[in-house]
Amino acid sequence: MRIAGVTLPDNKQLAYSLPLIFGIGPTRAREILKQASIPAAKKGSELTADEEQRIRALAEAFTIEGELRREIGQNIKRLKDIHSYRGDRHARGMPVRGQRTKTNSRTRRGNVRKTMTSGRRKLEKT
Repeated sequence: MRIAGVTLPDNKQLAYSLPLIFGIGPTRAREILKQASIPAAKKGSELTADEEQRIRALAEAFTIEGELRREIGQNIKRLKDIHSYRGDRHARGMPVRGQRTKTNSRTRRGNVRKTMTSGRRKLEKT
């Protein structure tokens, strides 16, 4: 079954295969299946054409996949253009939402590990 350009696996339960679509998480997947009155344990290969159509219609009512990615990208670009603090953090590739950067954030800052050796050298010279 394809929804918004994403092929969902047939051998997986729908509650776990729907979150493969960008913009649909576990909670929203259960909500969609509940509205479509389809059990969450049902697999993609067991669906009828009518059930597939109901799921597709409910899922595409939300902003998902390419449209959502585009919207997020535009929001980040707007923050950069107006030179807001958050936009500057995005531009520099640093954590945006107030996280600690001294010891954490290895993935955003690169795996930089500064040691105290430079301080020790100064002490030894004096």
